[in-house]
Amino acid sequence: MDHLSQDIAQDAGLSGAADRPAERTGAVLPAVGLDRPATEAGCHGGTELSKASARAAGNAELMDRYETDYPKGPHDQPQSMCPAFGSLRVGLRMRRVGTILSGSACCVYGLTFTSHFYGAKRSVGYVPFNSETLVTGKLYEDIVEAVHQMADPDKFDAVIVTNLCVPTASGVPLKMLPRAIDGVRIVGIDVPGFGVPTHAEAKDVLSAAMLAYARQEAMEGPVLPPRDGRIDKPTVTLLGELFPADPVVIGAMLEPMGLAAGPSVPVREWRSLYAALDCAAVAALHPFYTASIREFQAAGRPVIGSAPVGLEGTDAWLKAIGDACNVPTAQVDAARNAMRGAISAALGRNRISGRITLSGYEGSELLVGRLLVELGADLRYVGTACPRTPYNADDAEWLMARGVEVRFRASLEDDLGAFAAFAPDLAIGTTPVVQKAKERATPALYFTNLISARPLMGPAGPASLPGVIASAIANKERFLKMQDFFGDVGHGDAAGIWEDTPQDRSGFRAAYAKSLRKSQNAVDNGESVGC
Repeated sequence: MDHLSQDIAQDAGLSGAADRPAERTGAVLPAVGLDRPATEAGCHGGTELSKASARAAGNAELMDRYETDYPKGPHDQPQSMCPAFGSLRVGLRMRRVGTILSGSACCVYGLTFTSHFYGAKRSVGYVPFNSETLVTGKLYEDIVEAVHQMADPDKFDAVIVTNLCVPTASGVPLKMLPRAIDGVRIVGIDVPGFGVPTHAEAKDVLSAAMLAYARQEAMEGPVLPPRDGRIDKPTVTLLGELFPADPVVIGAMLEPMGLAAGPSVPVREWRSLYAALDCAAVAALHPFYTASIREFQAAGRPVIGSAPVGLEGTDAWLKAIGDACNVPTAQVDAARNAMRGAISAALGRNRISGRITLSGYEGSELLVGRLLVELGADLRYVGTACPRTPYNADDAEWLMARGVEVRFRASLEDDLGAFAAFAPDLAIGTTPVVQKAKERATPALYFTNLISARPLMGPAGPASLPGVIASAIANKERFLKMQDFFGDVGHGDAAGIWEDTPQDRSGFRAAYAKSLRKSQNAVDNGESVGC
């Protein structure tokens, strides 16, 4: 794979090694303001305050880049878990990669749930801090010490250091960390909740940082081949987290064109990054990997949007891949014809009947929407927490041309409003959407675990969804029976666990609400003083 370094360097028009700072730099950070605690410039200090603090502390370029890469919607940002959930997950799923978090203790405690939830069985490093260590630069020195302690080449190929909200707002300079220690790569990233809108896009932050590092390594000299050896055909790198069967299905679709499916990014080990860069084209199956796409484009690799989903989507995608990889027209047409027949047959055997609303935060919502429409579903709404990009534009236009309302950067209120307006037979969405639907005796499915975690690509897609959707819609009668049986139990004044019959407290609640409104107005009008 020695040619990779020459290919990338030539395509990118770059040469030479990156400057490597000294391994230990005694940096003194810009103070965030001695008139208030440094920790206020984080999760609980407000988005605008945190952004302003980050800019004042030397992170203006970072904030500008995040605002460009991950543009917000009509509201501040979608309701989601901490974005670092996504980047942490990427690192924990990689072989021989260690993780260090720098942030508030409560945040780190919550994020370690990720390692337990995904069964990573790994320790997550943590560097504690207080206001004094933030403003004096001692936190950075503590991080450097922690990195040196963790960088064991017998255990790790790389160590990921992640700044959460407070260190980012305070300007802790991870870019000054050593590039490598004893052969262990050091990758520093900032994943603040006030800069990265969703956990899905945080996956892009880490993936792009690792791709940038790997691309520089390939330009500097020979790099390791994939663990399973090099593929003897031009490859298509798959950008986005996929159901395990999808890369296999895509590989079968590409084979008649003389191509093969390459690695999926995010990768599972460091050396796969080199193979991902060493491709004929990149398929942006999940369209929000903006920074990662920039790294592939810097390496001279063409990027194709949408995905081989459904009949029309697969046909258009195969043609686009063939054009990008200079595949002879006859081979491309043979692959397209084969897929037309196979997918048409699958669509004929599998149908969906019912009105559906769809929402999620994984980035594949529009792809699933296309498949549902071709399966016959009466799809009214698709909401995604991710932004509009050039790589999902065709999917959005296709859906809207068929009367589907598409909402990018959708909020929970958008999703619930669609549910109320369209009264679907089935609501597919996030946990609170599913909860609200079931409270109203409407069948609902959690998008992440029950829909997106299924084969979607090629002929496998039409067979994977109808069964689970039909079963869910058929449960309507059961929901109505449960609603009739339980009545108002567990709602309003009857919520909770009671030893006696719950009493109606609506009068007290109305009086309290009136008092609360009066108090809030006093604050708004400047009539209230003190804490």
